[in-house]
This record gives sequence, C-alpha cells and structure tokens, in this order.
Amino acid sequence: MDFEFSAEQLAFATEVEAFLDASADSDEFGSDVFDLSRENMAQIVDTPKRRAFMKELGRKGWLGITWPMEYGGSDGDGVFEYLLNEALAARGGPQIGKGVGIVGKTLIAHGSEELKAKFLPMILENDVEFAVGYSEPEAGSDAASMRLRAERSVGAGGESGWLLNGQKTWTTSAHFAEWYWLGARTDPDNKHMGITLMLVPMDDPGISVRAIHTMGDERTNEVFLDDVFVPDSHVVGEVNQGFRYISQALDLERFTMFTFAPIAQRLELLTEYVRGAVRDGVPLRDDPRIRAQLARLHTEAEVARVLGLRFVAAAMKADETIRSGDGAGEYQPPTVEASEYKLYATELSKRLADAAMDIAGPGSQLRVHTAGAPMDGRSESTYRFTVIDTIGGGSSEVQKNIIARRGLGLPKNF
Repeated sequence: MDFEFSAEQLAFATEVEAFLDASADSDEFGSDVFDLSRENMAQIVDTPKRRAFMKELGRKGWLGITWPMEYGGSDGDGVFEYLLNEALAARGGPQIGKGVGIVGKTLIAHGSEELKAKFLPMILENDVEFAVGYSEPEAGSDAASMRLRAERSVGAGGESGWLLNGQKTWTTSAHFAEWYWLGARTDPDNKHMGITLMLVPMDDPGISVRAIHTMGDERTNEVFLDDVFVPDSHVVGEVNQGFRYISQALDLERFTMFTFAPIAQRLELLTEYVRGAVRDGVPLRDDPRIRAQLARLHTEAEVARVLGLRFVAAAMKADETIRSGDGAGEYQPPTVEASEYKLYATELSKRLADAAMDIAGPGSQLRVHTAGAPMDGRSESTYRFTVIDTIGGGSSEVQKNIIARRGLGLPKNF
C-alpha cells in the first residue's frame, strides 16, 4: 500500500491544523478544551466547552466524513477521519470516535429507521453523548460473558419490551452522557447468540451511577440498573445478535481510542530531553545504551504508525465494498488489523513510558506539571495511563487471541 498522503488529504490536514490553531488561541476554547496532561482520556467530551467545540466540528461537516450522504454524511474516505482524529489527539482535544463510529456506524448498518431518524442527526450536530456499557464485574475483556438480565415485559403504556436488572462497570461517560449504549443478556442459554444491543436513557429512574476514580486521575463508573424498561423500539438490530454488532464496534474502538499522535509526541518529548540533559557531567545523548534505546523506540513508533495506516486502508476497502454493492450488505471493520494496531501501539506506549522513567531517573516520579520535573512530569502521568490503555477496548491478551484465531487460523483452544 501507499503510505504517502495525497495533495487533497494534505490540504485537509492543513485546514484542520489552522482551525485547531485558532481554537487553541481563543478565549472560547483554549486550555479548557485542549489538555495533553489528560493523556488518552482527553478524547472524551465531558465539559460544556468540549461539547461546544465538537458542535463546531459538526458545523464544519467533520463529524460524518465517512457516513453515507443519505444520512447526512460526506461519503468520504476514512483517511480524512484519521487525519482529523490524529490532529485532535496531538493537541489533547476531544475526539470523534464514540458517537460517530461506535454508535453511528452500527445504527447505519443495523438500526431501525426510527432509531436512525432519532439519533443520527443528533450525532452529526453533537447534541448527544453516549455511555458504552459492555463490561461487567464478571465480564471484562470477555464481552460474551455479560450477565445484565433482560426479561420480556410490558411497559406502563402497553408497549412490549425488556426489563433490565443488573450491573455494568468501567462506564467512563455514565456521569455526563444522555444515552446508554449497552448489551444485555436476552438468552441465558446461548453465550454468544444471547446478547441484545439496546439504547437506554441515562435519566431513567432505575439507573444509578457510582464513581470509580482511577490511577490515571480520571473518573469511570459503576452503573446499576433496577427494573429499567426498554421498549422494543430501542433495541438495535435483531434480538440476540448484539455480540456480533458489539464485536464490529470494538474493532472501530480499538483503533479510534488509541491514536498514534500522543505516542509520537511522548517520544519526541523524551528525545528532546535526551538531547539536552546532562548526568554526572556527561550528555545523555552520548550514552550508547540510551542512543540504542531511542533508536529502537523510533523504529517501533514507525511500525505503529504504518500499522494504523494499514487499518485505515483496510477500512476504506470495506467501505468501498459496501458502496459498490459487492458486499454482504453490512459494514465489516477489519478485525485483525484493528487488533494488530491496538496491541502493538498500546504495548509500545508502555515500553516508551518505562524508558522515560528509567532515562529521566528519580525525578521522573514527580507528578505532572510539577515545577522542575523532567519533561514537565509527563513521564509519570504517561506511566500511569499506559496501564489503562492495554486494557480498554479489549486487553492485550484478547488482541493476541483474535490475531491468532482470525489472522493466523490457529484453533480456539491452543
């Protein structure tokens, strides 16, 4: 594949950078929207100013670049969405992955016309935030083990639907989102073909949210559902087919959640530190072990970058197949490529964090923004966050299993 960008793509990247320059310098957005110290959690849209900023992206037509025109999108290539998301990530700004990708693309592929009409315009205008509810206390990386109970019921108005009872955990956006995108167990006798995907309003009186504060100084949540009624009209796709839809959405999440730009930025920060730092009167840049370590990290970073571009290229081919009518009629993200990128990029982030802590020495343990800390304390915060990165969207062990089974054709139990 060609790893170079076209003139049109480079022009779009320049337009995005100009817009972000103006936004970063404005009183309206500035540091309230762009915050590199939040590491990968900077992607969430959890403040009024971040929501206002994302509405600006919507007005520019940048929230539906790859969506079909019939749903308000631009029918554009995924590389433009990639360039936009990487530029946002490089600034520590909110990103477009969840509503546009996970929810929007799944609704376009599988949702009813009623759900499309209700939610797709809100997503394009950033008038809605979603919480994603897959993980449970006994179902973390193994989404097929979720137990949130859904039983057939009738609502107060006589509408048929489902009564939900149970618990979700690690739902990062639950304390500010308007809608819950969750999987529920509708058939207790079938592990993979017994899960149904649903949309639930977060202000339902049967939903309660309890904070979990992470080692990365961010908040995630436990969510408890007590007799929450969901009408059939808010079921996404077919009953008991939810695991298939979730698996497709996770492929998008594994790529969009873990952008390459922050890795490149952290590596450049470490490289600049080594260029100027002196230890015991000797410049660090002259230490052969450190030079070899940085050379290896720069090489691995380039591998991560091209793995990401390979996913984009594969996703664009999948989009084109659907548009041409040659496919099976539904969007199929490139599963193996997503897992390869997610595994390699997040494990590289850990190796980079380890290297920064080792090279900077004891001072690297000072908290982010501490005066006089090497690299402004970023190595310490990165070290804490990269642990989370290898778990979110499916742990590294899960990614290895996907690559082994679907990419290498190995048996499930090996």
